Amino acid sequence: MDKQSKIYIAGHTGMVGSAILRKLEMEGYSNFVLEDSKALDLRDQSAVNSFFEENKPEYIFMAAAKVGGILANDSFGADFIYDNLMIESNIIHNAHIHEAKKLLFLGSSCIYPRLADQPMKEEYILTAPLEKTNEAYAVAKIAGIKLCEYYNRQYGSNFISVMPTNLYGPNDNYDLQNAHVIPAMIRKFHEAKVDGNRTVEIWGTGKPMREFMHVDDLADACYHLMLNYNDSSIINIGTGEEISIADLARMIKEEVDFDGDLEFNSSRPDGTPRKLLDVSKLSEAGWQFKISLREGLKSVYAGWIEDNVTT
Repeated sequence: MDKQSKIYIAGHTGMVGSAILRKLEMEGYSNFVLEDSKALDLRDQSAVNSFFEENKPEYIFMAAAKVGGILANDSFGADFIYDNLMIESNIIHNAHIHEAKKLLFLGSSCIYPRLADQPMKEEYILTAPLEKTNEAYAVAKIAGIKLCEYYNRQYGSNFISVMPTNLYGPNDNYDLQNAHVIPAMIRKFHEAKVDGNRTVEIWGTGKPMREFMHVDDLADACYHLMLNYNDSSIINIGTGEEISIADLARMIKEEVDFDGDLEFNSSRPDGTPRKLLDVSKLSEAGWQFKISLREGLKSVYAGWIEDNVTT
């Protein structure tokens, strides 16, 4: 992938896609094909066909997806499975038809079984039942992985699949109805601080363990793998470090400087008990994360304040 290559980032306005765009621009790339969801509905087969026919991108970073937290996944399963199946089928098939040189498909750590051994190795996929609260999304992502695998097998394509851990960073979604855990907590703690509330509700028991990665680290890893990884087998992208939801809440509470109490609502779902990726394969491929969780939370909260809080 040289500096003049034509690159399509699907989902370039989202958290992951925008981070990949920033990384590539930093590395000196400038020949981008970019269309947001208002201009190009990736669920529309005809529209995607026309887009590829006109632009013929050489390299594709597939960051477009319908995403959300536990509540959104559990409430709108039909939307999550349909939208994601259509998006990935249209892009991957057209990458083949129009002879793209390489495609990187972004999956998710939720593809692994709910009670998988920890840390989760790549070979654990499809070995046991999924977590029910995000099963629809996970099934769609597994389908995308298999699409890449079978196009490689049948047509000799170079489509790789990466499995990121839980992500946070600039351009995250802070809508409390469908946000992931870190942006939801940041907003809850900040609003409680501003409103003078003495407690903040945390969904679940606080016991589940989670791994978190700053999206700029993910973008760096994707760039590294696009240049250096050419295997049909999936590869995890994570930090190899985990924290309980309770300890995460306490860390965010400190960064926001909220001096009230935490109230754990055990009637809300915990989700998977533990989700830690085995990143030994990624390390062997020559990449390790750089941004610590505390450092990342500090920068994300400062950025959110700058973008959203007026005085």
